[in-house]
Amino acid sequence: MGQRESTKEEYLKRINLIVEYINNHLDENIDLEKLAEMVNFSPFHFHRIMKAFLGEPIGAFITRMRIETAARLLRYTEIPIVDIAYKVGYGMPSSLSKAFKLLYGISPNDYRNNKNYTIMRNIQVNPELELEEKVIRMEPKQLIYIRLIGDYQKNDYCMAWQKLWNYVKICGVYSTEMEHICNGQNKSDILQNLCSVGIEHICIYHDDPNVTETDKLRVDVCLAVPQKMEAKGEIGTKQLIGGKYVVYRYQGTYDNLSMVYDTIYSKYLFEKGFKLASQPGFEKYLNDPDCTTPEKLQTEIYIPITD
Repeated sequence: MGQRESTKEEYLKRINLIVEYINNHLDENIDLEKLAEMVNFSPFHFHRIMKAFLGEPIGAFITRMRIETAARLLRYTEIPIVDIAYKVGYGMPSSLSKAFKLLYGISPNDYRNNKNYTIMRNIQVNPELELEEKVIRMEPKQLIYIRLIGDYQKNDYCMAWQKLWNYVKICGVYSTEMEHICNGQNKSDILQNLCSVGIEHICIYHDDPNVTETDKLRVDVCLAVPQKMEAKGEIGTKQLIGGKYVVYRYQGTYDNLSMVYDTIYSKYLFEKGFKLASQPGFEKYLNDPDCTTPEKLQTEIYIPITD
C-alpha cells in the first residue's frame, strides 16, 4: 500500500510540472515527446498516465486550454484577435476561429461583439456593489499548493489547506512565532496575524466558469510561505508572479464571489481603464470562516494589470 501511494505521489508531482509548463507555454509549439522526456515518462505510458489523471487526452487538454484562454482574452480585453491567436499558439487567426467555433459554436469575432452570448452560465452583475480598490506593486511569493478540479463551490478547500499546513510543520517551516499565533486566544485574527510572518492563504483560479465546464474547473489551493520548499506528491511548489495588481476587497459570503467577479470584470476594470496582464489572478483570505459569520468574511481579489 505504501509503495502504491508513493508511486501515485510521484506521478502527481510530475503531472503538476507538465500542467504548469503547458500553462506557461501556450504561445509555443508544445511537443508531446518533449513533455514526456521532461518528466521521465516513456512515450508508451505518457498518454495513458496523462489521460488517467487529467480525465481527457493530453492533446485535448492543451487545445482546451488554448481555446478557453482565448475566450477570456476576447471577453475581457481589447487585444486584437490576430494577437490573441498568436498568444495561445495558433499561427493563423483562421485556425483559432475554426477551433473556437468547433468548441463554442460561435466565431471569436462574434463572441467578442456579442456580450450577451453565454457559453456556460449567465453573467451576474450587481451595479450597486461597492468594493474597496487599490493598485499595488507586489513582490513574487513562494507557494506550496494542491490542485483541485471541479465545481469551485463544492471543493474541499479546508482539507487541502490542512494537508498543506501538515506539510509545513513536517518541513520545519512552522516556527515558534507561528505556533504562538495559532495558539492565541483570538482565533478570528489568526489569518491576519500569520501574514506578518509570511504565511498567507491564497487560491489561484485558472478557469472562468463562464467558458469552462464545471467538472474541468481548476483551482490551486495555496499557502504563501516565507521560504522555498520542495514539492512532494500532490503538493506542488511554484512562484506567484510579482508585478502590478489592482486589488479589490470584498466583505461578505463566499457564495456571492461569482457575482463579485462578474461585476469586477464587467464594470470596475473597464470604467477605470485597467489593462489585464496574461497571468491568472488570485484570492487572499483575511479571516477564518470557522469563526466568522458569512457576512463579515473578508476576501482580497488580486487582478494582474499592465502599465
